[in-house]
Amino acid sequence: MAGYTAIRYFCDQGTMPTSPDAPAIFSVTELTQNIKAHLETAFTRVWVSGEVSNFVHHTSGHMYFSIKDSGAQLSAVMFRGQNRRLMFRPANGIQVLALGNISVYPPRGQYQLVVEQLQPAGTGDLYQAFEVLKQKLAAEGLFDAIYKKPLPRFPTRIGVITSATGAAIRDMIQVITRRFPLAEILLYNAKVQGTGAGETIAAGIRHFNQEKACDVLIVGRGGGSIEDLWPFNEEVVARAIFDSRIPMISAVGHEIDTTISDLVADERAPTPSAAAELVVPDQSVIRQAHLEKSRVLPRILQKRLTHVRSRVEGLTRSYALRRPQILIQSRQQYLDQINDGLQRALQRRVESVGQRLDHLTEKLGLLNPMEVLGRGYAIVQRDDRQIIRSTEQIKPKQTVHVTLQHGTFDAKVETIHDTEQKA
Repeated sequence: MAGYTAIRYFCDQGTMPTSPDAPAIFSVTELTQNIKAHLETAFTRVWVSGEVSNFVHHTSGHMYFSIKDSGAQLSAVMFRGQNRRLMFRPANGIQVLALGNISVYPPRGQYQLVVEQLQPAGTGDLYQAFEVLKQKLAAEGLFDAIYKKPLPRFPTRIGVITSATGAAIRDMIQVITRRFPLAEILLYNAKVQGTGAGETIAAGIRHFNQEKACDVLIVGRGGGSIEDLWPFNEEVVARAIFDSRIPMISAVGHEIDTTISDLVADERAPTPSAAAELVVPDQSVIRQAHLEKSRVLPRILQKRLTHVRSRVEGLTRSYALRRPQILIQSRQQYLDQINDGLQRALQRRVESVGQRLDHLTEKLGLLNPMEVLGRGYAIVQRDDRQIIRSTEQIKPKQTVHVTLQHGTFDAKVETIHDTEQKA
């Protein structure tokens, strides 16, 4: 019934035959789009189990493969943005669980599973444990960039925590000795797989930190299944890496593998060989740089020497060196001119201040009471020395004190004349 409904929907939008009883005619594109819409609606976020076959990791980063069982085969694609988070490397023949959506690729008319999550069959519990620990450590800040230590540019001693019998150490030794043979490699033989491996890895990290014998540390191993790489997802290893005072590089598995160690370490290398390339410079590059500088430096020095010689020759021809006495006399004359100018400016300043002082003295004189008395005025006061300004302040027969410009005397009031009444 669902199929009928989808076809009917496209019939309503397609080109109808002229006869009402004739069947609808679809183009290939129309029919494919019809099927695509139906499948993408009906099968979303489905889990599929089966065996991987025809696996191709394209140069674009996308993964193309099939999931099959004894009765059928399903094409699948996992795009680069999703497969970067994979914890293992898919390969032909392994059993997987895939979560995704059914879609149709119109150019081929082929339906496929667009995979969002992929895990080896039976490892669901490990993935869940990985996510729980990852969220816990992230909340504590163990992955934060502010705690990342820079790697030394020219390490003299490199500590490696890995298995002494694994391919990883052989690859790292080969790369380091080829690129920078001056560096010394110190190996801590650690168990990197199975029960107790996490403790021995953490012990190796603590050993090098206690000895303080290395400039940088590499911890890691070659690729494998999620179970093989699990020691590098253990909390004891993560905390040992975070507590390390020596900068650390995590190099676990293949490029597609990501572990808790990678997230905590100061630097992450996709493979042990890549870690070896990351930890030391290439001696051939250094040698080439020195050769280039040795060719350029003489030219720079010669150019600098020519410039200095030109300046010296110019100074020897200068007027100051040929006739120094004349230059000194010229400077002395200049100083005399400055001194004369300062003397004139000081004199003008003194005269200006004197004129202002005389003006202020004249103004103060006008305000002097004694000057007013000199023009024939007097100051009349009562016995309490209050100045009398109105006839209302005195009474007949009252004694007053009179002050003149020259001397004082006491007088007695005989008669009071009211100015207003007289007017």
